Amino acid sequence: MDEIKLVGLDEFRAAAQRIAGAVRRTPLIAAAPTQMPASAAGELTLKLECLQVTGSFKARGAVNKLKSLGEAELGRGLVTASGGNHGLGVAYAGWLARVPARIYLPTSAPKAKAEKLERWGAEAVFAGGGWDESNKIALAAAAREGLSYIHPFADRAVIAGQGTIALEILEDDPRIDSVLVAIGGGGLIAGVATALKALQPRVKVIGVEPTGAATLSESLKAGRIVELEEIKTLAGTLAARRTEPLTFAHVRQNVDDIVLVSDDEMRAAAEWLWFELGLSVELSAAAAIAALRTGRYKPHEKERLSVIVCGAGTDGLG
Repeated sequence: MDEIKLVGLDEFRAAAQRIAGAVRRTPLIAAAPTQMPASAAGELTLKLECLQVTGSFKARGAVNKLKSLGEAELGRGLVTASGGNHGLGVAYAGWLARVPARIYLPTSAPKAKAEKLERWGAEAVFAGGGWDESNKIALAAAAREGLSYIHPFADRAVIAGQGTIALEILEDDPRIDSVLVAIGGGGLIAGVATALKALQPRVKVIGVEPTGAATLSESLKAGRIVELEEIKTLAGTLAARRTEPLTFAHVRQNVDDIVLVSDDEMRAAAEWLWFELGLSVELSAAAAIAALRTGRYKPHEKERLSVIVCGAGTDGLG
C-alpha cells in the first residue's frame, strides 16, 4: 500500500474549480445548544450534503470524474454500479454532458432510486444481489461495450471531488477540531480526511460504519483489505463488502479512528434529525449523529465538531 500515491492538495483544489457551478456549495449550519445530542459536548455543525444536487455528496466525485474525461471517453457513454446515490451522481453527470449513462443496481435497491435515475435520463438495470455483484456486471459491460466506467470510491478524480467538502468546511469554520464521516466503500472519508490533513493536520477525522458492514474497520485491524463474508445492514449506501487499495491507503494514513453503530441507532438518529432540524435523511446520513447520540464518539467540552449529513431520504420520517 505504501507505494500508492495519495491524492494531493492541488488535485482537491483543481476539483473544486472544475465542479464549481455544476454542484452546490452546501451550507454548514450550527446546531443550537438545545439541539445537541444529550451525550455530546462542545459545539456542533452539520455539513448538509443532503441538500446537494441529486440528494447526496456523490455528485461531486461523479462530476469531477466526468470533467476529467476526454471527448472520446465521454462519447462512449458512462456506466457504473450503485446502491443508488453514486448512480444518481453519474446519471446527473451524464445529463450535464448529454451522454448516455447506464447504472447497474442491486436487486435490493428501492425502485424509487431507479425511477429517479431514469428522470435524469439514465438507464437503470437491476442486476446482482449486492453492490459487489452489480459492480462485476458493470465492469463486464464496460469491457464488452467500451463504456467509460466510473468507480464509486476507488478513483482519484472521485476521491478528489468528495474531498472538496473538506475545503468548504475549513473555509466556513477554520477552527474546526474534528469531523465525523460515514463510511461505505470509503471514497467520502478518503477524500475528506486527506484534504483536511493536508490543510489542518491537527483536525481529527472519525469514521462511522454500520456494525453489519464494518468493512474498513476490519481491514484496518487486519492491516490489509478484508472482504466481509456477508452484509447485515439496511443502510444500502454503506454496504460494500470490501474496499479497494487506493481507498484503503488514504483511510489508513489519514483517518484517526472508526466507530460502529447499529441500524436501529442510525434510524433513531435519522428521526432525531427530522424532529430537531427538519432534515429528511437516509440511514447513512444519520450515522455520524448516531455515533454522537450513543457516545461511541465523545467530544470534549470545548471541541468544535462537524458531521457530514451525506444523503437525503425518508428513514427518519417513521
